[in-house]
Amino acid sequence: MCAAFPDFRLGNVLATSFTGTLSERHGNAVERIPTPQRLIDWLAVNGLAVDSCTTAQLDLARELRESIHAAATAAAIQDALPAPAVHVINDRSAQGRAAAILTPEGERRWRLSSASCVEDALSVIAADAISIIAGERDGKLALCASPTCRAAFFDTSQSRTRKWCDMNTCGNRQKKARFKANQRQNPRSAE
Repeated sequence: MCAAFPDFRLGNVLATSFTGTLSERHGNAVERIPTPQRLIDWLAVNGLAVDSCTTAQLDLARELRESIHAAATAAAIQDALPAPAVHVINDRSAQGRAAAILTPEGERRWRLSSASCVEDALSVIAADAISIIAGERDGKLALCASPTCRAAFFDTSQSRTRKWCDMNTCGNRQKKARFKANQRQNPRSAE
Protein backbone atom coordinates (compact mmCIF):
# COMPACT_ATOMS: atom_id res chain seq x y z
CA MET A 1 0.00 0.00 0.00
CA CYS A 2 1.11 3.52 -0.71
CA ALA A 3 3.21 5.08 2.04
CA ALA A 4 1.58 8.46 1.32
CA PHE A 5 -1.68 7.28 2.86
CA PRO A 6 -2.38 6.39 6.50
CA ASP A 7 -2.60 2.71 7.35
CA PHE A 8 -5.96 1.03 7.60
CA ARG A 9 -7.26 0.27 11.07
CA LEU A 10 -8.48 -3.28 10.80
CA GLY A 11 -10.85 -4.89 13.25
CA ASN A 12 -12.89 -8.04 13.57
CA VAL A 13 -16.21 -6.43 12.65
CA LEU A 14 -16.56 -5.34 9.04
CA ALA A 15 -19.07 -2.51 9.52
CA THR A 16 -17.26 -0.76 12.36
CA SER A 17 -13.89 -1.30 10.68
CA PHE A 18 -15.39 0.46 7.68
CA THR A 19 -16.45 3.44 9.80
CA GLY A 20 -12.84 3.52 11.02
CA THR A 21 -11.74 4.60 7.55
CA LEU A 22 -12.39 8.10 8.90
CA SER A 23 -10.74 8.44 12.27
CA GLU A 24 -10.26 11.25 14.77
CA ARG A 25 -13.66 12.62 13.81
CA HIS A 26 -13.60 15.18 16.65
CA GLY A 27 -9.96 16.19 16.22
CA ASN A 28 -7.84 16.36 13.10
CA ALA A 29 -9.83 13.93 10.98
CA VAL A 30 -7.84 11.28 9.11
CA GLU A 31 -9.39 10.06 5.86
CA ARG A 32 -8.09 6.57 5.10
CA ILE A 33 -9.95 6.14 1.78
CA PRO A 34 -9.22 9.46 0.03
CA THR A 35 -9.21 7.97 -3.47
CA PRO A 36 -11.16 5.30 -5.33
CA GLN A 37 -8.02 3.11 -5.39
CA ARG A 38 -7.75 3.24 -1.60
CA LEU A 39 -11.36 2.02 -1.35
CA ILE A 40 -10.43 -0.86 -3.68
CA ASP A 41 -7.45 -1.58 -1.39
CA TRP A 42 -9.59 -1.51 1.77
CA LEU A 43 -12.21 -3.80 0.24
CA ALA A 44 -9.52 -6.27 -0.88
CA VAL A 45 -7.93 -6.36 2.58
CA ASN A 46 -11.37 -7.19 3.96
CA GLY A 47 -12.13 -10.01 1.53
CA LEU A 48 -14.39 -7.98 -0.78
CA ALA A 49 -12.16 -7.52 -3.81
CA VAL A 50 -13.50 -5.50 -6.72
CA ASP A 51 -11.74 -4.55 -9.95
CA SER A 52 -12.57 -0.88 -10.18
CA CYS A 53 -14.12 2.06 -8.39
CA THR A 54 -15.33 5.42 -9.67
CA THR A 55 -15.46 8.68 -7.80
CA ALA A 56 -19.26 8.32 -7.64
CA GLN A 57 -18.89 4.87 -6.06
CA LEU A 58 -16.41 6.30 -3.54
CA ASP A 59 -19.05 8.90 -2.67
CA LEU A 60 -21.62 6.10 -2.15
CA ALA A 61 -19.17 4.30 0.10
CA ARG A 62 -18.52 7.40 2.20
CA GLU A 63 -22.26 8.06 2.48
CA LEU A 64 -22.72 4.49 3.74
CA ARG A 65 -19.79 4.87 6.13
CA GLU A 66 -21.25 8.03 7.67
CA SER A 67 -24.73 6.47 7.86
CA ILE A 68 -23.37 3.41 9.67
CA HIS A 69 -21.44 5.69 12.03
CA ALA A 70 -24.56 7.75 12.78
CA ALA A 71 -26.77 4.69 13.35
CA ALA A 72 -24.14 2.82 15.39
CA THR A 73 -23.50 5.90 17.53
CA ALA A 74 -27.23 6.27 18.19
CA ALA A 75 -27.52 2.57 19.05
CA ALA A 76 -24.49 2.76 21.36
CA ILE A 77 -26.04 5.58 23.38
CA GLN A 78 -29.49 3.98 23.13
CA ASP A 79 -30.93 6.85 21.15
CA ALA A 80 -33.38 6.68 18.25
CA LEU A 81 -31.77 5.65 15.00
CA PRO A 82 -31.57 8.56 12.53
CA ALA A 83 -34.06 7.86 9.72
CA PRO A 84 -31.81 9.14 6.90
CA ALA A 85 -28.99 6.84 8.04
CA VAL A 86 -31.32 3.85 8.25
CA HIS A 87 -32.58 4.63 4.75
CA VAL A 88 -29.05 4.69 3.29
CA ILE A 89 -28.03 1.47 5.08
CA ASN A 90 -31.16 -0.33 3.88
CA ASP A 91 -30.75 0.93 0.30
CA ARG A 92 -27.11 -0.17 0.12
CA SER A 93 -27.97 -3.57 1.60
CA ALA A 94 -30.69 -4.17 -0.99
CA GLN A 95 -28.68 -3.00 -4.01
CA GLY A 96 -25.91 -5.56 -3.99
CA ARG A 97 -25.40 -9.11 -5.18
CA ALA A 98 -23.31 -11.15 -2.79
CA ALA A 99 -23.65 -14.64 -1.42
CA ALA A 100 -22.86 -15.87 2.06
CA ILE A 101 -20.72 -18.99 1.94
CA LEU A 102 -19.56 -21.40 4.62
CA THR A 103 -15.83 -22.11 4.83
CA PRO A 104 -14.43 -25.55 5.69
CA GLU A 105 -13.55 -24.03 9.09
CA GLY A 106 -17.21 -23.30 9.73
CA GLU A 107 -17.01 -19.55 9.24
CA ARG A 108 -19.25 -17.36 7.12
CA ARG A 109 -17.56 -15.43 4.32
CA TRP A 110 -18.98 -13.38 1.51
CA ARG A 111 -18.51 -14.26 -2.12
CA LEU A 112 -18.77 -11.63 -4.77
CA SER A 113 -19.12 -12.78 -8.37
CA SER A 114 -16.31 -12.16 -10.83
CA ALA A 115 -18.34 -9.28 -12.25
CA SER A 116 -18.91 -7.68 -8.84
CA CYS A 117 -18.81 -3.97 -8.37
CA VAL A 118 -18.39 -1.64 -5.42
CA GLU A 119 -22.15 -1.66 -4.79
CA ASP A 120 -22.01 -5.42 -4.18
CA ALA A 121 -19.25 -4.98 -1.59
CA LEU A 122 -21.15 -2.10 0.04
CA SER A 123 -24.21 -4.33 0.37
CA VAL A 124 -22.15 -6.77 2.44
CA ILE A 125 -20.94 -3.96 4.69
CA ALA A 126 -24.50 -2.64 5.07
CA ALA A 127 -25.79 -6.14 5.93
CA ASP A 128 -23.08 -6.46 8.57
CA ALA A 129 -24.08 -3.07 10.01
CA ILE A 130 -27.71 -4.18 10.15
CA SER A 131 -26.79 -7.32 12.10
CA ILE A 132 -24.80 -5.44 14.75
CA ILE A 133 -27.16 -2.47 15.09
CA ALA A 134 -30.14 -4.83 15.34
CA GLY A 135 -28.40 -6.67 18.18
CA GLU A 136 -28.19 -10.00 16.34
CA ARG A 137 -24.56 -10.60 17.24
CA ASP A 138 -22.89 -11.36 20.54
CA GLY A 139 -21.37 -8.10 21.71
CA LYS A 140 -22.36 -4.50 22.22
CA LEU A 141 -21.90 -1.25 20.38
CA ALA A 142 -19.84 1.30 22.29
CA LEU A 143 -18.13 4.61 21.62
CA CYS A 144 -14.39 5.18 21.94
CA ALA A 145 -13.53 7.03 25.14
CA SER A 146 -11.02 9.24 23.33
CA PRO A 147 -12.55 12.72 23.12
CA THR A 148 -11.03 13.31 19.67
CA CYS A 149 -12.16 9.97 18.27
CA ARG A 150 -15.56 8.86 19.60
CA ALA A 151 -15.67 6.07 16.98
CA ALA A 152 -18.38 3.47 17.27
CA PHE A 153 -16.95 0.00 17.79
CA PHE A 154 -18.36 -3.44 18.50
CA ASP A 155 -17.17 -4.72 21.89
CA THR A 156 -16.91 -8.50 22.00
CA SER A 157 -14.74 -8.62 25.12
CA GLN A 158 -15.96 -10.96 27.82
CA SER A 159 -16.89 -8.12 30.19
CA ARG A 160 -18.17 -5.78 27.44
CA THR A 161 -16.29 -2.90 29.12
CA ARG A 162 -13.74 -2.03 26.45
CA LYS A 163 -13.09 1.73 26.31
CA TRP A 164 -11.13 2.26 23.11
CA CYS A 165 -11.89 1.57 19.46
CA ASP A 166 -8.26 0.54 19.09
CA MET A 167 -5.84 -0.01 21.96
CA ASN A 168 -2.82 0.60 19.73
CA THR A 169 -3.93 4.11 18.83
CA CYS A 170 -6.60 5.71 21.00
CA GLY A 171 -5.94 3.61 24.08
CA ASN A 172 -2.19 4.04 23.88
CA ARG A 173 -2.55 7.80 23.36
CA GLN A 174 -4.73 8.11 26.46
CA LYS A 175 -2.38 5.95 28.57
CA LYS A 176 0.62 8.08 27.52
CA ALA A 177 -1.27 11.28 28.36
CA ARG A 178 -2.18 9.91 31.79
CA PHE A 179 1.43 8.81 32.39
CA LYS A 180 2.81 12.25 31.43
CA ALA A 181 0.24 14.00 33.63
CA ASN A 182 1.26 11.77 36.56
CA GLN A 183 4.94 12.51 35.87
CA ARG A 184 4.30 16.26 35.98
CA GLN A 185 2.29 15.85 39.17
CA ASN A 186 4.84 13.57 40.87
CA PRO A 187 8.25 14.32 39.32
CA ARG A 188 10.14 12.18 41.90
CA SER A 189 8.31 8.99 40.89
CA ALA A 190 10.28 8.92 37.60
CA GLU A 191 13.61 8.52 39.41
